[in-house]
Order: sequence, then C-alpha cells, then structure tokens
Amino acid sequence: MMPGLNQISLKIGPAAFRIASAWQQPLDQLAALYAQYPAPPDDIVDFTVRLEPEKPWRRHIRPSVHIGGDFWLPDAAPLPLAQGLLAAEMGMNLQMALGWRRHLLLHASSVEKDGRALVMTGLSGSGKSTLSAMLAERGWRFMGDEFALLSLDTGDIFPFPRLISLKNQAIAAMQAVVSADRFGPDMKQTPKGDIRHLVPPLGAIERMDQSARPALLLFPRFGYAPALRDMGQSEIFVRLTQASTNYVALGEPGFRALTRFVGTVPVKAMDYQSTEQAEELIQALWSEAP
Repeated sequence: MMPGLNQISLKIGPAAFRIASAWQQPLDQLAALYAQYPAPPDDIVDFTVRLEPEKPWRRHIRPSVHIGGDFWLPDAAPLPLAQGLLAAEMGMNLQMALGWRRHLLLHASSVEKDGRALVMTGLSGSGKSTLSAMLAERGWRFMGDEFALLSLDTGDIFPFPRLISLKNQAIAAMQAVVSADRFGPDMKQTPKGDIRHLVPPLGAIERMDQSARPALLLFPRFGYAPALRDMGQSEIFVRLTQASTNYVALGEPGFRALTRFVGTVPVKAMDYQSTEQAEELIQALWSEAP
C-alpha cells in the first residue's frame, strides 16, 4: 500500500499491476474499462505504476501526471490530467517493456483462430493495432496489440489483452463496427496523436490465460498497393530483435526462443490500403498456414 495515493489492481494475461494515483479520475476510468478483468489473486502484483504530480502544486494547479513506478524513464514528459488514462496505460506498458523476463516480448499485435496465432509487427503507423482489433470483431480471438509474449520453453504465444489503443483514423473505423459502451474517453492531441481505448471482446478476456501456437508472422505496411513479399531469415531475425524490449536482457534463452520462432513460423511482408484488402490477403495466407 502507498499512503496518500488511491489504488487499483489489475491482472492482464500473466502480469498483474497495481496503479496508484494522486487523482481518482484515472482510476475510475481504469475500473470502468477493466471491469470484466479478474483481480490479481491475493492482490499480489508483478509491477507498480505511480501517477503523481511532478511538483506538489501541480496536483491542483494545471494538474499534470508524472509516470513513475518500479521502472521509469527520468526524461519522460508529464501528461495533463485529462490524459491520465493514457498515462496509466503507458506506465503498465513501460513496466512490461523494462521488467518482464518470463517471456520474450515482441512489440506486436496477435490474434488467434483454431488454436493458432497470427502475429503482426511493424513500425508505428503500420496498422497492426487496427488490424488486430478489426479481426477480433470478425471471428478471431484478440490476444494483444502492444506485446506478443513468446514462451521461452514451448514457443507458444501468450496473450496480453490490455485495452486496444486506437489512434487517429482508426478510432472512426472501429466506431463504425463496435458499440459505444466499449470505448474509453476520446483524448485529443496527445504525444501520440488522438487516442481512444477500446475494450477487447469478452472472449479475449475470458481466455487470456490460453496460449496459441504461432502459425504466421506478418510485417504489415499501410498505404501501399496490396502485395505480399517474401523476406530473408536474417532480415526477419534482426527486425524482431529490434522489436523486442527484453531480447538482450534474456540472453541465451531469448536467442534460442527467437531462433526457433524465425526458423519454424512462415513469414510475409504485406502491403495494403484498407482493412478489407488486408483481411483478404490474411485469409488467403491463413488457409495455407501449417
């Protein structure tokens, strides 16, 4: 417990968090959006996130939220209180990125069908979050849009189905197909653009302890004529090490897990201009995936 701070505990996949805040508003938003998620057993958590004013007077005068916790970045700029939910989500992602050691973390989205996982990774703006969110509304199980957790032992993908972080044009695209009660507040002009969080389908939450065998890895690229391209294993390996936040920290176990993943999972680079084009390409590849 942290005196003077309001608190909430959340379990997301295999990880549990305690978020402590000087303000009640971000915690109320978290409680509403994570209402269907289980609480950590015995309130035991892996990480703590703290949302506090950088200076005492910034709690009340032009309140700004500084993100702290077990792991934190000293040069991170504070966010306005209106973006407190975003600060909490960034804080949880930061704890995972810097502190998690039970799996190899890949900055990727993932969905599952028939016990097999589709993993999508790429640069910001590639559309992987939007694709995973859209596929989750069309018969796939959502597993995560921030991290794909690769088992060091079995090579399975484990879910981390936090709130889906939609940006800019993706917000309107998902509002057209998802009911309004699954959306968080609309946050304008954040450091990442306009952002609105989406609660994953209930099935993703109910099955967030169920892993899946990776069957296909995609490197999507939005805004180009639809096409599929092969990639060399060396390029794939290097790009995945760059997409992992804990590859170096894991050492040899991480190297073995990534080598097995690259050596056994089919890979394609995919260009597309709409989610409909992407889904058509994915379905064609999925029918051929082992």
